Amino acid sequence: MIAIDLGSNSLRMIQRDCSKKCFVNEYEKLVKTAEELHSHNRISEGAVERILEGLKEASQNFDFENETYVAVTTEALRRASNSQEVIEKIYQDTGVKFRVIGAHKEAELTLLAVDKRLESLGFRGSYLLIDIGGGSTEIIFKKGNISESKSFPVGIVTMASKYPSKEQIMLHLKDELQEIKEYAQQYYKKEGKPDFFVATAGTPTTIAAFLQGMKYNAYEAQVINGSTLNYFDCTRALEELLALSFDERASYVGVGREELIISGVMIYAEFFRLLGFEDSVIIDDGLREGLAISSCEDTLNIS
Repeated sequence: MIAIDLGSNSLRMIQRDCSKKCFVNEYEKLVKTAEELHSHNRISEGAVERILEGLKEASQNFDFENETYVAVTTEALRRASNSQEVIEKIYQDTGVKFRVIGAHKEAELTLLAVDKRLESLGFRGSYLLIDIGGGSTEIIFKKGNISESKSFPVGIVTMASKYPSKEQIMLHLKDELQEIKEYAQQYYKKEGKPDFFVATAGTPTTIAAFLQGMKYNAYEAQVINGSTLNYFDCTRALEELLALSFDERASYVGVGREELIISGVMIYAEFFRLLGFEDSVIIDDGLREGLAISSCEDTLNIS
């Protein structure tokens, strides 16, 4: 089973052996889907070309024609005025058909993957999960078997596009995240504050890897899963990343992510103050893993 996740920043895919219940192959490429979304409300031609290039590159290691695959896309394509046109163009050029999923389904699949990983690492209790994407941030609360979630249109690509300097981001950050703060406070009043705070997606995993001296091309998810970060780790990472040259920074965060990681670190750091937690558990698994797990379960149930 091949699961493909076209996000607002990255194209990510993973292959799962459904019978053995393990992941066997993965791929990721920066495509900046939401690059011009804020200014033009469209997916740009440049972004479409990068997506096509990524899918063609991935097809060298993934057999889309003979393997079962499921392909989904999220916030950028939910919002873009030309989403159907883009999906059709991708299908005509590559044979890969994407389906736009809603924010609730995105949160459900992400939670599935994170929950399984936390369980395998021995974490127990209620938690708040944040998934900082390129075009949106999902906030998910999990308590026992009950969960609730909400998506907010604040992401690392959209923030970087809206506010091109670190100073501008800092100036507007609290206002941009105010709705998230209010949502969390309402939940705390109703259900109590969760036991711990979990963060997934590229920003927290990249910060954790960077502070461990792990280069982008030598990233190891198993080392990052279950590690922790706090507010001061974020401020330290921000200072150290800003002190690096673009080439040095790229060696840690990936080519094309040199500016976006600054936006991401600032958003993530603010969540510690906003949500009232001293530290957070980092989980690498996210939407693509949840999509693969869910699709395997559906296939096995049918057969």
